[in-house]
Amino acid sequence: MESVDVVIRSVDAKDVHDPQKLASIWVRSTDLRDGCAEPTRVSRAVDGIRRRIELDDARALVAECAGDIVGFVLCAVQGDVLEVFYLAVDPEMWGRGIATCLLHAVDTHAGSVGCDTCELWVIDDNERAVGVYEGAGWLRTDMTQMDTGSRRLERRLFRRTPGSRGHVLLR
Repeated sequence: MESVDVVIRSVDAKDVHDPQKLASIWVRSTDLRDGCAEPTRVSRAVDGIRRRIELDDARALVAECAGDIVGFVLCAVQGDVLEVFYLAVDPEMWGRGIATCLLHAVDTHAGSVGCDTCELWVIDDNERAVGVYEGAGWLRTDMTQMDTGSRRLERRLFRRTPGSRGHVLLR
């Protein structure tokens, strides 16, 4: 696949007029990842996105290509860490560097809000996602938990933002 020109736009809760679009991207990407024959209900994903975007200091970084939303990352400041809750790219756009662009935008956003560290949970056997994160400088930790929805093992990953100093304290 060839790379595409992507514009990353930062939006907060009042600017996320259509969480359905973001949820649709999330559902299509996770359904493809998991090989679901029956599509997941988008309404459940909309509820999760709404709950996260309404957190204090929450931000959605939206990737647009030719005016269409093709991916997003949803994050919020949690103490002194920028927590990534969702990252998804439309499956039709996989392999074009959009997730990497979004992760670079996360670094920039973390610096703008004073966070030296970013953290997220990823399904441990999701090799595609883990590869993207590790390729962007994210590191695995020994911290794991069972995802209540999928009943799959999740692993904590973190990244020190470029230019940050000091030691990492993982929660």
